[in-house]
Amino acid sequence: MQLNNLILGIGMNKMDFILGIIIGLATTILGCYLFISIYTTMTFVAGVEALQRQGLIGKVITLGSLLNLISFTILFKYNKDSIAKGIIASVLLMTLLTIFL
Repeated sequence: MQLNNLILGIGMNKMDFILGIIIGLATTILGCYLFISIYTTMTFVAGVEALQRQGLIGKVITLGSLLNLISFTILFKYNKDSIAKGIIASVLLMTLLTIFL
């Protein structure tokens, strides 16, 4: 796999950073799913649509991002700094998304 990364010109730090972004986005989606499934009786898609109509989807995304704290703490504890930086970048992306929704 490392040879493929060298051929593509992508170093391991960049791949770790991208992996951190993917982990951060997936963790946020998981947090939103858990919040909607626990606190509403609707399915995930119906819950997102209802919350978007009510103007509350930004708040749910913010609550979903709280799970990123756990993943960031675990990665930082095991000295996976590049992946942890990617999680911070995903939180910043979610912040921008929340501002515009």
